[in-house]
Order: sequence, then C-alpha cells, then structure tokens
Amino acid sequence: MTGAQQTPVTKAAEARAHVHELLSAHRPHIDELSVIDALLVTSELVTNAQRHGDGISGFSARIVADRLEVTVADGNRRQPATAVGREKYAVGGYGWPMIQQLTACVVIIPTPGGKAITVTIPLAFDRASG
Repeated sequence: MTGAQQTPVTKAAEARAHVHELLSAHRPHIDELSVIDALLVTSELVTNAQRHGDGISGFSARIVADRLEVTVADGNRRQPATAVGREKYAVGGYGWPMIQQLTACVVIIPTPGGKAITVTIPLAFDRASG
C-alpha cells in the first residue's frame, strides 16, 4: 500500500499532480495508458465535486496491489447524474459514465456534510522498466 494519507486539494490540477507523483514513484513502473486513465478519472471526480458537489471537502489517493484507489469528498448529498435520457447535447452528465467505464469499482458513501466517492482504477505495469 502506498500514499494512503489525506491530501489537501482545491483544484483538479493539484489532484492530478498528486496522483501523477504517486504513480511515477511506483516500482515497477506503471504503463502510460494506466497513468492517463488515472489522471482523467481523478480530474473528472474533482471537477464534478467543484461544479456539482459544493466544493471538495477531502481527497486521497493510494496504490493497493494492482489498483489505484482515489477518494473525493464533497459537500452535497446529490448522486452523480448522466446525460442518458436527457435532451440531446444537454450540458453535463458525460463524465460520470466515463468514470464508470475506466474504473473497476465505484462506491458512494453518504457523509455528514455530503458524500465521498471512492473509485478503484486497474493499473498495468511496465515490467521491463523495473
């Protein structure tokens, strides 16, 4: 297990930087596509918390075996929504299906002030780079 502490984050760029640093330090190296997927999911979760969740109230990321676990807490109990079934080209609702597609597990836990979303992202390793 690597990097399990809570990290102060107020912007998606800060969250991406933290996750990139965590993944870059891992040995064996994590392959580039896994890093890209992890950064995309992280960015979307944090952006959603800012845009729809009344702000970020917590962020953590850690590597557990062959998965990255990212948790983003926000100040709104409303569940994430998708664009499915809404007016064509409606604004918003496109990131949540992408998060679900790129992750192995999504857990949403109500908190006293909102909710915490934890996702696990599968990681592939570049064994040749050791």
